[in-house]
Amino acid sequence: MMTDPISDMLTRIRNAARVRHASVNVPHSNLKVGILEVLKKEGYIEDFNVTKEGVKANITVFLRYDPATRESSIAGIERVSSPGRRVHVPTDEVPSVLSGLGVSVLSTSKGLMTDKEARSQKVGGEVILKVW
Repeated sequence: MMTDPISDMLTRIRNAARVRHASVNVPHSNLKVGILEVLKKEGYIEDFNVTKEGVKANITVFLRYDPATRESSIAGIERVSSPGRRVHVPTDEVPSVLSGLGVSVLSTSKGLMTDKEARSQKVGGEVILKVW
């Protein structure tokens, strides 16, 4: 049994990006789909597809690379909250990553959003991950 499926997904993406795989498969959950939608909107991944095989569903994540240098658009990705240590921030303490060059993904009462969106909507929440 896996204790932290979000960290597992991030580790699979990080490892696949380091060895320059075109895609990576992860087990499905609605929270993972929400996180991947934010990463796609911010330009860190190309796309993702949800495939269902019987009762099991998988997500295929297509990674994004620079066409000239073949460098991954994800330089780093790390989990902030964990099942044993949740990190909640109020509206005025929403963290920025690398002075705005990266993105924090927050789970708020208005859904999953980036740190910039949380500041503009004046909401706080749980900091799920940081990506740069």
